[in-house]
Amino acid sequence: MPKIILLTSQKGGVGKSTLTFNLAKCFAKSANIVILDFDTQGSLSQISELVSNFKILQYKREIKEIPLLPYDFIFIDTPPYFTDNLMDLIKISDIVLLPIKPGVLDVLASKNSVDFIIQANKENNAMIVLNMVKPNTTLTLDVLISLEEFNLPIAKTTISDLVAYTRSVILNTDLKDSRAISQMENLSREILMKLI
Repeated sequence: MPKIILLTSQKGGVGKSTLTFNLAKCFAKSANIVILDFDTQGSLSQISELVSNFKILQYKREIKEIPLLPYDFIFIDTPPYFTDNLMDLIKISDIVLLPIKPGVLDVLASKNSVDFIIQANKENNAMIVLNMVKPNTTLTLDVLISLEEFNLPIAKTTISDLVAYTRSVILNTDLKDSRAISQMENLSREILMKLI
């Protein structure tokens, strides 16, 4: 059975699709990977023909069939708003990643996503990921303190706001920036440790 990794946030602009792509690319170095694009914008689906080491599919079938797909890891990219199938996607997931930009409004907007995770009893199978973190800011510490109220695990690895992440999607290249490589590998290890 594949491991299902859901990335969700009801807040747009948190870098969810870019994070999904880069995690899948990292995992694809040693596993059979697919990204299921549930986002109606289809950002990732639009580049599916450019990707060679994993698949990107706009998924149209029954959600209950996802665990039967022939992959080692299934990444699911959701739209930045509530959909009727979000709760079902959370329930079938082995881990739910909640990317949050370190900003006050971003934290407030994440409350609904946290509530869905709690309703699905997935608190222990979830992880908040601070994404698109600007360098040299004290706001990140303030946000971490606010996030503790959610009672969800927070990834030790923060993902910086680096051009390398976007460039890897646009050009379908491996990450070249040593900080980006290190961050993605460290986050991947944290995810794998939660899946074990």
